[in-house]
Amino acid sequence: MAESGNNWERDTIEKLLLATVKEQRKARGWNILFRFMSFGMMFLVFAAVMGWFSRSKDAEGGGGPHTAVVEMFGEIAPGSRASADVVTEGLRNAFKDKNTKGVILRINSPGGSPVQAGQIYDEIRRLRAKYPTIPLYAVVDDICASGGYYAASAADKIYVDKASLIGSIGVLMNGFGFTGTMEKLGVERRLLTAGKNKGFMDPFSPMNEEQQTFVKEMLAQIHQQFIDTVRQGRGKRLKEDENTFSGLIWNGEQGIKMGLADGFGTTDSVARDVIKAENAVDFTPKENWADRFAKNIGTSVANHLPLSQTELQLR
Repeated sequence: MAESGNNWERDTIEKLLLATVKEQRKARGWNILFRFMSFGMMFLVFAAVMGWFSRSKDAEGGGGPHTAVVEMFGEIAPGSRASADVVTEGLRNAFKDKNTKGVILRINSPGGSPVQAGQIYDEIRRLRAKYPTIPLYAVVDDICASGGYYAASAADKIYVDKASLIGSIGVLMNGFGFTGTMEKLGVERRLLTAGKNKGFMDPFSPMNEEQQTFVKEMLAQIHQQFIDTVRQGRGKRLKEDENTFSGLIWNGEQGIKMGLADGFGTTDSVARDVIKAENAVDFTPKENWADRFAKNIGTSVANHLPLSQTELQLR
């Protein structure tokens, strides 16, 4: 009986030990799985940051004849998705692709920097001269105004929707004046400069008539540059009157009558019916996670820096 009791105790201990070993093995297996999954997630994040998952343009286009599309959306300004750096990079890649039969610059922009718009215009002209057999057409979505139209005028043709907004061929410099507010608050402005115009257009100082005249002359010069550019790009198609370069904006139907646009069309219809290459491939440069993160950091820093109170824009 004593021996039977010992065997029972031994069997129980063995079963407990075996159960413990099984649980440890199972836990070890889960630990390995979780570690593998964690490593996999870290790799996916790293790969996304490095841009390894961005689709190649050949894969998107299927490697055959296609219409290349480059988007110019939003304000035309340094660091924006419609900056000259971004748009011209897309255009260069589009033109040099051996399967590109035509290029569409798809525009939805209210305008922006005259310098950035001018750089895009000049690059379009350069690429058209370098690749004379590849046409470039501008296709307007909702709006192609001011700086947007500045760049579009370099295209072989401009296509719009009847309700698109185009034009606004003018220049502005905007800002604010706070002199009246300061007087009411009893605040005294103390501005020290070397050079009588160094405080040019200071929003906390009274408007200087001489400086105001200077600004108007400068704006008139830039406006004339804009006018000359549009005339060069549109040529005899442009039907000028006293309002053409006044800064007014028109819908697409009116724009066609005025020679600001050539016809109605969308990205799909122009690719299919004009370029005769229905397969559209997007050549717009895409930001990877690292670029977006860096830009967000830069924007955050910039928001805490002193800003100029005046801004020159084609709007």
